Amino acid sequence: MMMMRHFGKVGVLFGGRSAEREVSLMSGSGVLKALQSKGIDAHPFDPAERSLAALAEEKFDRVFIALHGRYGEDGSLQGALEQLGIPYTGSGVMASSIGMDKVMTKRVWLSHGLPTPRFSVLDAKTTTPEALRKASDELGFPLMLKAPHEGSTIGISKVLGHDDLQQGFAHCAKYDEVVLAEEFIRGREFTVPVLGKGRNARALPVIEIRAPQGNYDYQHKYFTEDTQYLCPAPIDEPLTQQMQVLAVRAFNALGCVGWGRVDFMLRETDNAPFLLEINTSPGMTGHSLVPMAAKASGVSYEDLCVEILSSAALELVASKDWSPT
Repeated sequence: MMMMRHFGKVGVLFGGRSAEREVSLMSGSGVLKALQSKGIDAHPFDPAERSLAALAEEKFDRVFIALHGRYGEDGSLQGALEQLGIPYTGSGVMASSIGMDKVMTKRVWLSHGLPTPRFSVLDAKTTTPEALRKASDELGFPLMLKAPHEGSTIGISKVLGHDDLQQGFAHCAKYDEVVLAEEFIRGREFTVPVLGKGRNARALPVIEIRAPQGNYDYQHKYFTEDTQYLCPAPIDEPLTQQMQVLAVRAFNALGCVGWGRVDFMLRETDNAPFLLEINTSPGMTGHSLVPMAAKASGVSYEDLCVEILSSAALELVASKDWSPT
């Protein structure tokens, strides 16, 4: 208990204004309860209901970010916390911003020689049916259409053919200014959580996700028991190690720190892994995968929360003698 007091007054930030508010409320409630059970002086804070001024007035010594999606996972909140001088969990401003953008994430990964499905970026307002059809012909069917700045499978359509193309595009265009058209990798779905920073970053056990009819959507992620999670994943050791190494490389390529989760598809024809996206503030609900992988490696939910909290830091630490002149 004495060791926990050095954390000081801790804020758990959850809720927020993104499309993932409902999930964030569940994540944050779990984190808050876990930290309090460890004797940490933790308090809830919902940025959708209270202002940044109120956050500053709370005089938190550090905060645990359990927000998902825009305004919490995209670098905007991280920038505010840097200005307020409040250490926070997870990645900094730049890595959070890039990680929230599926297009920029893929571009960075490709620059590092990391495998990710082929893609095209389409303007949500000006893309013509002809341009959309051309992109689909180049990438083939099935085709994945995604809103690049959303998470939790919000704003995603799997298009099976030309008849569904315009409807799927319109659905994704409601959520973003651009739409990511991505080659569909037929095969098995996996995810790999990562903890730490730089050379000390480590991958947790690999999880295989088996959703009904391969449809791992918002409902199957959080609100049903139909999806199967196999942890550790039933794959051989060389492939396990390959995916874990790729996950850490993908995490570090974006400059991520603290914790995150990297999603994969494993192509059925040759077992080649492809990076899909990264989550820099993953879910911490009863269905969430980082706690599941941690448990498989012998770390309880409560201890995981404490480990993540212990990594809270400021990315930009100004010199004491800094001056504008």
